[in-house]
Amino acid sequence: MNAGGHPGETTDLKSSRFRREREQTWRDLEQIVDRLEKGGVGALSADELSLLPSLYRGAASSLAVARAISLDRGLLDYLDALVARGYIAVYGNRRPAGEAIAEFFRLRFPQAVRRHALYIAAAFLVMILGALTGWRLTLLDSERYYSFVGEGMSQGRTPSASTQELREALYSDKEADGTLGVFASFLFTHNAKVGILCFALGFAAGVPVLFLLFSNGLTLGAFAALYQTRGLGMELWAWLLPHGVSELTAVCLCGAAGLILGNSLIFPGPHTRLQNLALRGRSATMLVVGAVVMLLVAGLIEGIFRQVVHDPIIRWSVAVATFLFWSLYFLLGGREP
Repeated sequence: MNAGGHPGETTDLKSSRFRREREQTWRDLEQIVDRLEKGGVGALSADELSLLPSLYRGAASSLAVARAISLDRGLLDYLDALVARGYIAVYGNRRPAGEAIAEFFRLRFPQAVRRHALYIAAAFLVMILGALTGWRLTLLDSERYYSFVGEGMSQGRTPSASTQELREALYSDKEADGTLGVFASFLFTHNAKVGILCFALGFAAGVPVLFLLFSNGLTLGAFAALYQTRGLGMELWAWLLPHGVSELTAVCLCGAAGLILGNSLIFPGPHTRLQNLALRGRSATMLVVGAVVMLLVAGLIEGIFRQVVHDPIIRWSVAVATFLFWSLYFLLGGREP
């Protein structure tokens, strides 16, 4: 009861006690948010960064209680503004886009590749098995070539073509005109679709991913067998590998991402399948994002460099340099403290 007093005394007492018990944590949150807004994440210590989420949740809880018991308007307005600023500090990405992109390729992408090395090795193994199968079967019977390589892919490079026609296809510069940039863009779009399809097929328990990787290997092996029978094997690999190192690696990375999704659905562990998919999907997506950039590099090499540089030695040099670059990048990238 509030006998002999003013009607607002009880409310004022509640507000005063409520503020006194929690005010220090609000001030702590306010100070951290002030420093974050002025100097960015670098202005905070590790302890302050760890404390920020809990202080924000405490302020949000205080706001909910203050609204429920109808405390004074001034306190509600203060908490409302503080929680809004805290939300942006905790959940808002205040880092420049360039900095986030640089960190992804400097740290997160190579770390994700090493973390999922077994899946990537499995994807490469399936593709290599497909290539060996296509190569061997085509050597035994050249008519099998047509089963592995579609007409749109072969573009006249078939067993019925003469050796001279096959050689000319390796050194043709018909695309080396003003449309090279458009051609490279088309190749990038096509290859990116293939890689993303590998990733998407992971939702079907990963089995279609294995089929797609094996099929790509069959096509590669059939091409290798055809050119080998004409004495053009080394020239084919000089034509293929400058862009193929990046392209095939990217496709296998996407395939590995699809296998990760498939595994998370088949073997969810202690989580539900959807929870496990969400947990594993973030890491798998890193592989796909990095692979798309690798496909862009491959498209530029295929659409421009390969069409204007015909010297096999230079082609082989670029292929070796590309292999060494990606190998060192994935092995050493992101190992700094």
